[in-house]
Amino acid sequence: MKRLSFFALLLCFTAFCFAQDGPKPVLSFAEKSYDFGTVKEEAGKITHEFTFSNTGKAPLVIQQVTASCGCTTPSWTKEPIAPGAKGTITVTYSAAGRPGSFQKSITVTNNSAENPVILTIKGQVTPKATAQVTATK
Repeated sequence: MKRLSFFALLLCFTAFCFAQDGPKPVLSFAEKSYDFGTVKEEAGKITHEFTFSNTGKAPLVIQQVTASCGCTTPSWTKEPIAPGAKGTITVTYSAAGRPGSFQKSITVTNNSAENPVILTIKGQVTPKATAQVTATK
């Protein structure tokens, strides 16, 4: 009988926790994809800033932002974003030594209903001009 009472109490507690449907943050991006177009390898690092806002009714927390490879470095607004406020995620891609096309994803882990959010950057890196060596006799 004690087990049954404990199970019933646990079930009620679980139902109560899931019934709490208070205000939630809503993560809204101006854009989720950015095309750098064609850039020269000599440009080195290229950067784009993704802007977002919290259109919900509770503070938004960006818990972590990770890139799909080491050639892409993200930085982001670390403090909670109040309802109606804005934040940024800055993404830097290192084009040096990486000629050709690229497409990278950035995963944004947060406390909104849309979690995670995937951002993408892409572009085409033109290689450095190579010096031609001529043989002399």
